[in-house]
Amino acid sequence: MQVTEKTISSNTKFIKEVLTSGGQDLKKCYQCGTCSVVCNPTPYKNPFPRKEMFYAQWGMKDKLMRDPDIWLCHQCSDCTLHCPRGAKPGEVLGALRKLVIAEYSFPGFLANTVGQERQLFPLFVLPVVLLISVLASLGNLSLSTIPRGEYGQIIYSKFMPVLHIEIIFTAAALFAVLSLTIGAYKYWLALKCGIEKSEWEARGSLYGAIAKTIAEILPHKQFRKCGYAKTRTNAHFLTFYGFIGLAITTTWAMFYLYAYKWGSPYPLTDPLKIWGNLSALALLTGITLVVLGRLRTSPKAGLGTYFDWLFIVVIYTITVTGILSEVFRLLDTAALAYPVYFTHLVFVFFLFVYAPYSKMAHMVYRTVAIVFAQYVGENLRLQSSKRANEKGERS
Repeated sequence: MQVTEKTISSNTKFIKEVLTSGGQDLKKCYQCGTCSVVCNPTPYKNPFPRKEMFYAQWGMKDKLMRDPDIWLCHQCSDCTLHCPRGAKPGEVLGALRKLVIAEYSFPGFLANTVGQERQLFPLFVLPVVLLISVLASLGNLSLSTIPRGEYGQIIYSKFMPVLHIEIIFTAAALFAVLSLTIGAYKYWLALKCGIEKSEWEARGSLYGAIAKTIAEILPHKQFRKCGYAKTRTNAHFLTFYGFIGLAITTTWAMFYLYAYKWGSPYPLTDPLKIWGNLSALALLTGITLVVLGRLRTSPKAGLGTYFDWLFIVVIYTITVTGILSEVFRLLDTAALAYPVYFTHLVFVFFLFVYAPYSKMAHMVYRTVAIVFAQYVGENLRLQSSKRANEKGERS
C-alpha cells in the first residue's frame, strides 16, 4: 500500500489577522475538545469548533474560508464558558466570520475599511457631506428657511423631499444588494470547491435546502439551543423581526404615497403608524437586550470586538433617532427635530451602504452557509438532536 504524505501549509499572516480580529486568545487552545462536547448546535458529524481552532492555530486560511461550519456557530458562548484554558472559541469563530466577509466582499477594500476603527470618521464623511449638499441645494440649512406644513407643523418631507430620499437611499440599497450578491456568489463557489466531488454529486434538492433553512432561521431554532447566553435568543428575535417590521413599514408608506397619494405625516391611529411604532419598539427592546446580554456575559465570553459594537451602535442610533424624530415632531420642537432627523438619515445611509462589509452581512453569509450545508447533506444537526433525544429516551 502506498502512503501519501500531506504537508500543512501555515499562513502566519492569517494567524495574525485572526488574533487582531477578536481571536486574541486562540493560542491558548490545546485541543482538549471540550468546546465541541458542550456545543448544542454542533452537527453530529464533523463537530465544531474544535477543528476550526486547529485550522486557525495552523494558519490554514484556505480551509477556513471554505468551511460552512463557522457560520453554523451562533456564538452561544457555551464553549467559551467551559473552555479550561480561556481560549474563547466563540470569539475566535466570530473573528473568522469577519475575515470571511472581508475575503469575499466586493469591492474588498471597503470591507477592510469598515473593519478598522481608525477608518470610522472617513466612513461617516460620505453620508454627512452628501446630505448636507442636498439640504444646501434646497436652501434648508437654516431653521428659518425650512418650509412648514399648511398649519405651521413640522413636515420632514419639506426638509428633505421624498424624491431626494428615494434617489439617495435606493441607490445605496441597490449598491448593497449588488455587493452582497457578488460576495454571496463568490462564497458559494468557494464552499463548493471545499468539498469532494463525490459529495457535490450526491447533493440533494436546492429548493428543499432553502425551505429547511428558512424553517430554521425564522423561529431561531439554533439560538434556542444556547445555554449560557440564552437571553440572546429573545434579543436576536426581537431585533430581527423589528427590523423586518420597519422594512414593511417603509414599503407600506410607499404604497400610501403612490397608490393613494397620501403623504406623511400620518395620524398616530393609522394602521401604518401603529405597525411602525410597534416595530420600532420591538427593535429598541431587542437591541437593548443585546447590549445588556453582552455586558452580562462579558466576564466569561468577552465584551466583543469593534466590529460587533459598530453594528450594535448603528442599529441603536437608527432606532433611537427614529423614535425621537417622531416625538420632537409631535412636540413641534424644530431645533431638536431636524438635527435628530438628519442624524437618523446619516445612520440609515451608513447601514445601507456598508451593510455588505459589516456584521449585517451575517444574515446573507450565514444563510448561504446553512443552505449549502443542507444541500450537500453535511448539516446533520437535526439528525444529531433526534439521535440524542432517542438515546435519552432509551436510557
